[in-house]
Amino acid sequence: MIGNWVMRFEEGHAGMNSILGGKGANLAEMTRAGLPVPPGFTITTEACREYYRHGSTLPEGLMEQAYRALAELERQLEKGFGDANRPLLVSVRSGSVHSMPGMMDTILNVGLNDDTVEGLVRATGNPRFAYDCYRRLVQMFGNVVFGIEGILFERLLHELKTARGLEQDRDVDADGWKTLVRQFQALIRRQTGQDFPQAARDQLTLAVDAVFRSWDNARAKVYRKVHRIPDSQGTAVNVQAMVFGNRGEDCGTGVVFTRDPSTGRNVLYGEFLTNAQGEDVVAGSRTPRAIAELETVMPDVYAQLAATARKLEAHYRDMQDIEFTVESGRLYILQTRTGKRSAQATLKIGVDLVAEGVLTPAEAVRRVEAGHLDQLLHPTIRSDAELDVLAVGLPASPGAATGQVVFDADTAERWAAAGKRVILVRAETTPEDIHGVLAAEGVLTSRGGMTSHAAVVARGMGKPCVCGCEALAIDAEDGTFAVAGAVVREGDCVTIDGASGRVIRGEVPLQEAEMTAELRQLLAWADDIRTLRVVANADNPEDARKAREFGAEGIGLCRTEHMFLTPDRLPIVQAMILAETREGRLEALGRLLPMQRDDFEGLFRAMDGLPVSIRLLDPPLHEFLPNLEELKARLEHSPAGVGSLVERQELERLIRKVKALHEVNPMLGQRGCRLGILYPEIYEMQVEAIFLAVQTCLAEGVKVLPEIMIPLVGHVNELKLLREMVDRTAVRVLHGDALTCGYKVGTMIEVPRAALTAAQIAPYADFFSFGTNDLTQMTYGYSRDDAEGKFLTAYVDREVLAHNPFQVLDREGVGQLIEWAVEHGLKSQPALKTGVCGEHGGDPQSIGFCHEAGLDYVSCSPYRIPLARLAAAQAKLEADANAVSSAAEALRPAVGH
Repeated sequence: MIGNWVMRFEEGHAGMNSILGGKGANLAEMTRAGLPVPPGFTITTEACREYYRHGSTLPEGLMEQAYRALAELERQLEKGFGDANRPLLVSVRSGSVHSMPGMMDTILNVGLNDDTVEGLVRATGNPRFAYDCYRRLVQMFGNVVFGIEGILFERLLHELKTARGLEQDRDVDADGWKTLVRQFQALIRRQTGQDFPQAARDQLTLAVDAVFRSWDNARAKVYRKVHRIPDSQGTAVNVQAMVFGNRGEDCGTGVVFTRDPSTGRNVLYGEFLTNAQGEDVVAGSRTPRAIAELETVMPDVYAQLAATARKLEAHYRDMQDIEFTVESGRLYILQTRTGKRSAQATLKIGVDLVAEGVLTPAEAVRRVEAGHLDQLLHPTIRSDAELDVLAVGLPASPGAATGQVVFDADTAERWAAAGKRVILVRAETTPEDIHGVLAAEGVLTSRGGMTSHAAVVARGMGKPCVCGCEALAIDAEDGTFAVAGAVVREGDCVTIDGASGRVIRGEVPLQEAEMTAELRQLLAWADDIRTLRVVANADNPEDARKAREFGAEGIGLCRTEHMFLTPDRLPIVQAMILAETREGRLEALGRLLPMQRDDFEGLFRAMDGLPVSIRLLDPPLHEFLPNLEELKARLEHSPAGVGSLVERQELERLIRKVKALHEVNPMLGQRGCRLGILYPEIYEMQVEAIFLAVQTCLAEGVKVLPEIMIPLVGHVNELKLLREMVDRTAVRVLHGDALTCGYKVGTMIEVPRAALTAAQIAPYADFFSFGTNDLTQMTYGYSRDDAEGKFLTAYVDREVLAHNPFQVLDREGVGQLIEWAVEHGLKSQPALKTGVCGEHGGDPQSIGFCHEAGLDYVSCSPYRIPLARLAAAQAKLEADANAVSSAAEALRPAVGH
């Protein structure tokens, strides 16, 4: 190793990615394996961290180490960096620990200047090639190092081609590129007051500084936030001898995946361009050719590339994304990394690799990102839909999406925040568009291929994407695109189908995806591994059936208040609330009883043989009444005549009742078990309906496992009182069957005091269900609606909090309450069942905590059941691996002794 900051490729290996970054570690591994990798060296991630620790300043001694490594490169290649006769040129590329495609910066052809470009002309005999390389360097340098907008350089190139009547960049001759170099250098001088640096070492220093700086650019920060990559990792910098794909027609560049990243099929998949450099493929400035055509154009190169792809996949035991360059008929491998892929491809590749004997089922389960399973459940176009197909592009990322057309990322973000569904339409996306891709339902581009920026990023996010739809004539400034004589304006609705590449006018009916054979197989493996049970939050038979289809092992939360909000029931509920006497309230409850009974029968039938946990009414009563301001407005505008007197009196009574029920803080007011204690007839009606439904279903032969959940308990006496009511009602309704049906009574732990006094509460509970939404609100003292709408985003952006605690469970605070309650609850009640039923039950990180805390189950929405099953298995595998590691660590001192 050259000093403490720099390591030559041949010194590293794949296990050093935390130091060398993913790209540097893989370059080192390929070099050791004897693959055709251009030589170079890596500046470590620790140097980047030191850079930021010292106020974005290159660490002292770093560049001296880099120049020593460069000197070795010069001796190896018999060229000189900055030598006008035998110029050595290098690329300077970022390389983070986790793959972040397109998020950080690269500079090619570093070392070219007004003198060395002539040396390159003499060495190659090709002035057009040499000056094409030089203009690329000046353009990249101006954009990346000096921060000049790329559009200013593109405009000068467009003007040159227009003036000379040229269509393609490849049509520009040497004189044209010389002219453009001078224009680019003048642009830098005008924009910055500085000259383009002529000293090769100055170029390298500035390039390394710029790549480190790009770790903290806006698009990289957004990407890390989405993919939960720590800001503290930093990026490595890879300095590598240049090889050139733009020297002529026997040269080229491309990207190849060892399997299809959209479908997972075991075929080479990718694109290439002849006479081009790497950024031409991903930028979308030229539409590339399918990799299969390389076999015809360069058969020997294709055979060597196919063999290398097989070798790399076998070595890494996973699908690889490989960048390559062909210089004068010779293949060079510039990078390999684990390939980004769609959710469908993730599953197929994992299952296939197990079938091929490459992976074990546990390894396949561990490799799948739990978030990928969410993507599988996105809609597709219904097979019977009538389609007005406007155009067909490349099917770059599967799934279908409908939305209003927008032409820039900022508009996409703004409209999405306003609740609109949008499709981002661009000639091509750039890394600066990531916030728009994130906000959009899908992405449509007129240029670029299957490995373009838009395709790679959309696939990684699970967004539908259609690329390279060349029939689209996009005029972003006018806010339109034209295709086949039709004009689509910003705000018009279109649908894209990322599986077929179709662009369709208007909104198209979509259908939910189904469980594939690969998904069922992977989840079967996960079920064999996990110990956490996965149940569903479901409030009706339809959701219950869907949850069971996705593998739910019961219902962990049925929110009965959702059953009262239908048009036929709400007036009865309001009559119950407005009743002036207990008798009046009982009359309304009597009308609700058969409706509730039907509800519960439907759930029990759908979950035949599985537990159903029903939470009694939780929200305050005022939530079922009209808004006070709306009532006042109706009263103000009601007619004053005698005929409307009754209506006005009713409105006035309603207003009085709403005012009487008004609470300063309803979340902490008369709701949950407090309501059930003050108005016991409400809970008694619900419990009676549950047991009547049990009675009916038992008679039908349905196996019923009812669980009654008392919400918002904060004191043992609340649960004790209501449990006695449940038991009395069970005996009254079921008689002798009360004992044989095996019903359970438990409570939702959502008040910190309940968690802290779990030992007192547990003897009266068969289960604790942690309502982590409210428990988080009460532990933090945050109103969720206010916090997420006002300050939580800023807190996460400024790293006051690592995550939104309503999305990822807060281990240190809320988690500690859960662990305390589980430990002390089990001491008082060893048979106590514990689980989480808040939204955290569908979050992979939170599920990991639930496993560690020793909970019995997690409950989540039906469409997150597959994700939770996988995440629960991964939590078990992670815990087992940590246990093995800890055991080995514990043995180490003894062995040494």
